[in-house]
Amino acid sequence: MNIVESLQQAISEAIGSLYQTKVASETIQIQLTSKEFAGDFTAVVFPFLKLSKKSPEATGTEIGNYLIENVAFTAQFNVIKGFLNLSLAHTVWVEALDKALKTNAYGKQPVTEQSTRVLVEYSSPNTNKPLHLGHIRNNLLGWSIAQILEAAGNKVSKVNIVNDRGIHICKSMLAHMKFNPTETPENSGKKGDHLVGEYYVLFDKAYKKQIAELTAQGLTAEEAAEKAPLIKEARELLLKWENNDPTVRKHWETMNSWVYAGFDQTYKRMGVAFDKIYYESQTYLLGKEIVLEHLQKGTLKQRPDSSVWADLTADGLDEKILLRSDGTSVYMTQDIGTAIERHHDYTFDKHIYVVGNEQDYHFKVLSLVLQRMGYDWAKNLFHMSYGMVELPEGKMKSREGTVVDADDLMDEMLATATETSLELGKLDGYTDEEKSGINNIIAMGALKYFMLKVDPKKNMTFNPSESIDFNGNTGPFIQYTYARIQSVLRKAETWTKADFPENYTSTISEEELVLLKHIYRFPELISEAAEKLSPANVANFCYDLAKDYNRFYHEHSMLKEENAAIRNFRLALSYQIAEIIKTGMQLLGIEVPERM
Repeated sequence: MNIVESLQQAISEAIGSLYQTKVASETIQIQLTSKEFAGDFTAVVFPFLKLSKKSPEATGTEIGNYLIENVAFTAQFNVIKGFLNLSLAHTVWVEALDKALKTNAYGKQPVTEQSTRVLVEYSSPNTNKPLHLGHIRNNLLGWSIAQILEAAGNKVSKVNIVNDRGIHICKSMLAHMKFNPTETPENSGKKGDHLVGEYYVLFDKAYKKQIAELTAQGLTAEEAAEKAPLIKEARELLLKWENNDPTVRKHWETMNSWVYAGFDQTYKRMGVAFDKIYYESQTYLLGKEIVLEHLQKGTLKQRPDSSVWADLTADGLDEKILLRSDGTSVYMTQDIGTAIERHHDYTFDKHIYVVGNEQDYHFKVLSLVLQRMGYDWAKNLFHMSYGMVELPEGKMKSREGTVVDADDLMDEMLATATETSLELGKLDGYTDEEKSGINNIIAMGALKYFMLKVDPKKNMTFNPSESIDFNGNTGPFIQYTYARIQSVLRKAETWTKADFPENYTSTISEEELVLLKHIYRFPELISEAAEKLSPANVANFCYDLAKDYNRFYHEHSMLKEENAAIRNFRLALSYQIAEIIKTGMQLLGIEVPERM
């Protein structure tokens, strides 16, 4: 029984004794006390006023006095209107530390065959360009959400859908075919995904030039965009691809292989991976087949131009195209096929799509269309909608080549971390190999933490220079705190967590009490983060924990403490704080160095 359950039971007994009425303990509302009030937990008194026939203050006071007199683990109370704020005895928090020390993977729930099966999709890149800053936020969110869900006891599978077909892919292909068909990553010395991205930009520049020429001849901008020779050729290329033209398919496979090799390098460096990767070029066929099947059943309708649509007006939405008039597929077609294939592969209980908020409407439609088709599990499709990420300079545009590549940003982060470590003298005395390894951990920790500490639903501005700071709400600050604790534990030499004094009775300082409460709260924090799909909850908990530990570190001696029980208690407290920091940061995909 945890503390909340114990309090619920104690209050239930108090009500029975005071008002001769039985109240089910699980119905009693207990919450953490707000920071502006004294107390650890708060009980809501209002539901008991009919039983007490007294004011909220009088009722709360009666229950509080009963608990102080009859329940050993309650120490003090105060009543604010209809809220009973309870302070617990210090022994409760010492017991929480003892439990944590004896628990493997403290804070995490076991995954069993009965666990909820959750599929998490993230990344979803296009094979016409390298991964960029937006993809970094997407991948880090997806990976972290998967780790948090698993830590909360869910059976999680991580999947990716590669958008490897469509008009945007044909634009890069066409530019390569027309402008420099012999260039390869090998003979150019360029990373494959970067090379293909350059041709996407090249197409856009040439296309805009043609549009300008046509508008100069008197066409409107819309007419010029439709009649420009390059866009016509790109559409013809797409039709040839869908009709399995061998020459087009071979060129497509070659350029995609360059991109996949580049993606793999970036994913590895970013520290993310997938259990399975799906490809739009395969799943769109199943989607197209399903759409045509439901056209015959009457679930969907066909317009005179032969395009196929889903009518969702009865659901408060509009009509959604599923097949164009020329028979080619749209994104929705592919997503229908992918969802069906994934349910067949995993029989998931819940499917989470980590995709930017500009696709909110798309996923509402996807769920509704699949439900119309008779797939009841489509009710369990969930769009983890997150905000956009920008640099201080503003928005980025792939077609204009103003996007910050993920690789370039990670290079910049490493350079900044190296320069900062050198300026601060943090790694003096380390070998070059050690410096390189630690600087890389710091750089990636700074990048990941800065991305993940913000509420996913909010837009954010990523500032590389602000993210690498050994003070403040940053990854390096938390990493340094962990390394500091490891240094203390190494200097303690023979100490082990078995030395923890279980029946510790010495006075607990305010700084120590704050840390003990963090330890108790950690498992609940993981559950809350999983429920809200918010790595930010974990990130900011880690920051608060590191900040409070440093306050304790500066106020209290450990290695020079003469009282053995106090010394061992503080070392045990430090050990467990480090373990929680390590676990919390791992849930964010961040390494913590043993030395720093």
